[in-house]
Amino acid sequence: MYDSKNMKFWRGFNFLLLIAGSLFMMAPLFWMLSISLKSMDEIYRGEFSFIPDDIQFSNFIEIFNVIPFGTYFLNTSVITVIVVLANVFVNAFIAYGFAKIKFKGRKALFIIVLSTMMLPGFVTLIPQYVIFAKIGLVNTYYPLIIPHLLGSAFNIFLLRQFFKGVPDTYIEAAKLEGANHFQIFFKIALPMVKPALFTVAIFSFNGVWNDFLGPLLYLNDESLYTLQLGLQVFQEQSTTQWNYLMVGSLLILAPVIILFFFFQKYFIQGSNILGDREEK
Repeated sequence: MYDSKNMKFWRGFNFLLLIAGSLFMMAPLFWMLSISLKSMDEIYRGEFSFIPDDIQFSNFIEIFNVIPFGTYFLNTSVITVIVVLANVFVNAFIAYGFAKIKFKGRKALFIIVLSTMMLPGFVTLIPQYVIFAKIGLVNTYYPLIIPHLLGSAFNIFLLRQFFKGVPDTYIEAAKLEGANHFQIFFKIALPMVKPALFTVAIFSFNGVWNDFLGPLLYLNDESLYTLQLGLQVFQEQSTTQWNYLMVGSLLILAPVIILFFFFQKYFIQGSNILGDREEK
């Protein structure tokens, strides 16, 4: 009886502790929402209050008139969709080759690919910019897309671990039926590593959607700005309208939260499977 009561106490204590920690972590988000619903006069009064005196839902509409938010959103969406698709399929195709196709020098080449993970992105930043500047692609979206068409070492490693778990008997049976590696890849291998594909897609989406440095380096025309760059320029104006800035920040954050909410089971499943295979 004592052990049962003691266990219930600690469970209740841990539950309350998790709630307190969650509220603490969510406090900045609540404060952003509060500022986004206030008028500038109320913000400049400097009074600490989560609940606005006069809720301004119109701020979420006015943001599209104050700055070209719709254009920024469309630009970012186009880049993100292309990059996510490229990251998923290009890296999956490369990973499948390393996992299931035997060729001379496969292990050495895979080690070279993994070694690129040791290079910080800032090391290749200037050479990459010089290359794109020489071929006249600055102030276009190509520098933000082309590097993702060449594969990512981390994503290749992640997907290779999953492809290694695909039974070779399935592949051999497909070959006996006359299927080539392209057919095996699309019809057999990809469906069996769906959790890994969603994991790569979520990582890619989050990285591209929130990318600030890339657009800052390569985009000069305001009509090409992405959300992160557009909001930064808006913030640097002489008088920052904090309510609209918070509205824009919330609208940028919303797709990330929605994506993770709907696909978190695949993300968690993929992480668990990867952990189990690394232990083995």
